[in-house]
This record gives sequence, C-alpha cells and structure tokens, in this order.
Amino acid sequence: MAETMNGSNTVPMKVARISIPLFPLGRCVCTEGAEEVLDDLDVSPFELLCRHQAGDWGTLEPEDLEENINAVKRGLRVISFYRVGASQTKVWVITEADRSVTTILLPEEY
Repeated sequence: MAETMNGSNTVPMKVARISIPLFPLGRCVCTEGAEEVLDDLDVSPFELLCRHQAGDWGTLEPEDLEENINAVKRGLRVISFYRVGASQTKVWVITEADRSVTTILLPEEY
C-alpha cells in the first residue's frame, strides 16, 4: 500500500487501493498447508483473495493471463499464482468455474 503524510503530522498513514471485483469468489477456503505458510509469513489470505478477485493474478505466464481474462468473461475457472514472503513460497488461489468456491492452497496440495 502507498503511504502518505497526514497533513502536518509526520505519522505515515496507509492509502487503500480499491478495485472493482471482476467475479464472485463464492465460499472462500484455505488448505491447512497454505494457512500454516501464510500465518508463518504474516501474509493475509484476505489480501490474496482481493488481488485475485481484482485481476492481479500474480506471477503467471502471458498465455495463462490471457486464459484468466477469457475465464472471467466466459465463466471458467480462474487461477492465480503468488510468491509470498522473503522465501518466495508459492501459493495458488483458484476460483471454480461455477464461482461456488475459491481455494487458497499450496501447489503440492493440488
């Protein structure tokens, strides 16, 4: 998040970035492994869900980005791939085609 100065006060305050959701997430769930990693790295699952829903799909190849754009338009499965923490641990976020559920998981849990 960007920081700005609050008037003459020298205490920085966070400026929230607000994005329009591109699709519904449905029920949001997190696997045990992903929850443990996110907790250990102090990464908010909510932040990943917001990025995913806003179209910031992380570290995807160009063809995968194009697939996600088409998936949003046509109601297909949407996949995000993030590297989190100093360790750059891989985390996936997947919203099913019917938009009934979005899962945060580690690649090895797929």
